[in-house]
Amino acid sequence: MTRLVLAFLLVALVAVTVGLAKRAGGAAGPESSLGNRVAGTKGSTLTQTVEVKVFDTAGELVGPVPMAKVVRTDAEWREVLTEEQYRILRKAGTEAAFCGTLLDNKTNGVYSCAGCGLPMFSSETKFKSGTGWPSFYAPVSETNIVRHEDTSFGMVRTEIECARCGGHLGHVFNDGPAPTGERHCLNSESLSFTAVDDVASLGEVAEAVFAGGCFWCVEAVFEEINGVLSVESGYTGGSGVAKYDLVLTGNTGHAEAVRIVFDPERVSYEDLLRVHFETHDPTTLNRQGADVGTQYRSGVYYTSETQNATAKAYIEKLTKSGKYERPIVTEVQPLDAFHTAEGHHQDYVKKNPNQGYVRAVAKPKVDKVRKNLPELTKPDGG
Repeated sequence: MTRLVLAFLLVALVAVTVGLAKRAGGAAGPESSLGNRVAGTKGSTLTQTVEVKVFDTAGELVGPVPMAKVVRTDAEWREVLTEEQYRILRKAGTEAAFCGTLLDNKTNGVYSCAGCGLPMFSSETKFKSGTGWPSFYAPVSETNIVRHEDTSFGMVRTEIECARCGGHLGHVFNDGPAPTGERHCLNSESLSFTAVDDVASLGEVAEAVFAGGCFWCVEAVFEEINGVLSVESGYTGGSGVAKYDLVLTGNTGHAEAVRIVFDPERVSYEDLLRVHFETHDPTTLNRQGADVGTQYRSGVYYTSETQNATAKAYIEKLTKSGKYERPIVTEVQPLDAFHTAEGHHQDYVKKNPNQGYVRAVAKPKVDKVRKNLPELTKPDGG
């Protein structure tokens, strides 16, 4: 039985008259779009958010994800920065040419904002410009920098700032090498350097990948959880082409899954496991309700041995608790690759609240997690 058939039956039972669209052709909106905290964001005032790329605890650059902007008073900045860092980062100063400590640094690694630890540039794009300041032809992500016109000193220049804390980094000029043709000319005092072998220490977020039937439902559930920064629907666990129409046949080996980026200081991986097992049936092999096929299997795809051990221990605890009459059949496997689903599958429940399957199947799961695990859900209703 397909999701479409189930939706018709359930809608009929509750006298819902909304027409149901096929999942593959359902109503589609636009595509959807802290470890070592340098200079300490602790104690700062966190207000609005900004979409930036950050490192996860495995040392991988992820995002963009919404992160709180770092806002401090002038006195607070003086407490956490050296006098020279304060002069440059907060007062748009410039260090003397050929004097910066990072100018001749040839070690592979990442250059982050000295004010808030946001990754800015990589040694992979660093080049010797001969200007006397560290130079890069591209940032790690355009989302992490903000460009402003600077007309000081009787000339027009483009200033670059940190997108998260507004710290002054330097200027960008159009005389750099290919492929960008840009030269990001930076102050060493605006940056902190982390060697490539220690990049995991910059981890501000972590990732989790779960499968539990329809990814519309799983995504909607985890978007309710406090500390979850982003949820993305996709496919994992197989070797075939990861496209919806092919995955739907059950022949690709892929499962419908979600990738969750979360702040481990606000929600633990074990808490995410609680949410996952609370909102799907882990005892039905290759099915959830009327959704049948290997693409609807229950799965946990770990990104580290710590996640592996945590997931297996949690399943063992559930088994011993006697909560389920049948054995748990959730597969626990290392994450090989995650393939992002087509744009109209992202945030599907939010975009299509009146779609039949959403009303009959997805929303009850959301209501369940808010009722049974209120301590983990966002107070504003997600």
